[in-house]
Amino acid sequence: MRVVILGKGLMLANIVLGAIDAGADIVGVFRYEQTNSNPIKLLLQDTFNPLPEVSLLKQLKLNQIRMKSANSREFRKLLINLNVDLVIVGTWKERIRKDTFDIPKIATINVHPSLLPKYRGPNPYLQTILNGENETGVTLHLLDENYDSGAILAQERIKILDTDTSKELRERSAITARKMVTELIKDLDTKIITPIKQNEKYATYYPNISGNEKMLDFKYQTSDEISRTIRALHPFLPTYITHFDKFFVVNPYDFKIIENDDNTAIAGNIIHKDAKTKSLTILCKDGKAIKFKNLKLYKSGILTEKYINDIVRTTF
Repeated sequence: MRVVILGKGLMLANIVLGAIDAGADIVGVFRYEQTNSNPIKLLLQDTFNPLPEVSLLKQLKLNQIRMKSANSREFRKLLINLNVDLVIVGTWKERIRKDTFDIPKIATINVHPSLLPKYRGPNPYLQTILNGENETGVTLHLLDENYDSGAILAQERIKILDTDTSKELRERSAITARKMVTELIKDLDTKIITPIKQNEKYATYYPNISGNEKMLDFKYQTSDEISRTIRALHPFLPTYITHFDKFFVVNPYDFKIIENDDNTAIAGNIIHKDAKTKSLTILCKDGKAIKFKNLKLYKSGILTEKYINDIVRTTF
């Protein structure tokens, strides 16, 4: 089976590996960076500081497609000339048009890291954690003219752990996608697969976040909401605790929700500090507190023991 793969980052790498595991002939790989990066800068980066997926493509000696759009006449012509059976897409912001996704002889398939029709949109890893879900998944579906709405070919569930950040969830989703791509390509050769239409009644869509979420607000957020925010935004954005004109950068792997026994404190109060571990414990809206360890100062990164000791009990 002749396959072209479109995508970015970890998902792209795992789709490539999944197609190879299935014995497919990958006749082209189109990285999303080609559509939105300066060609000279991208060439220099790929040469001297390549991303892991770029090193993989070079190691496998796969043909990289260097064009500016999946909707260009040049790309459509290439798909025809390559006599492509299947196009697989994973992590691609551009809306691919019908005159492109109709070209492959079998189909154009999207790999989406959620349990569609829930959590359509650009970053389901972040959104599922932010909204307190206890499970997500990966869906393989036919591409159509709308985002993430095509008929479903395969779906697998993934548990969201209490300690997961978007980084860990993305890694597990990509590994799951690799296995699913392998199975689907093999099944396309041996079985009849019936696409299942998505039920619009259960559809949800989440756009990109605004970025304001990175500023933690202890007066108005519960301890669980703050925990989810920190974990959801990593590794895309750091989260901050503000103290007058200073910003503490939170370590997403070094904080803990604890019970509060200080009945005089109000939400936003520092109820404990430790200069040696560079930690602050702050009361949240729900009466529980969060202990943040190994904090850093924004820009300088240096947080002295004296600075911690000089912090008075105040409201964040």
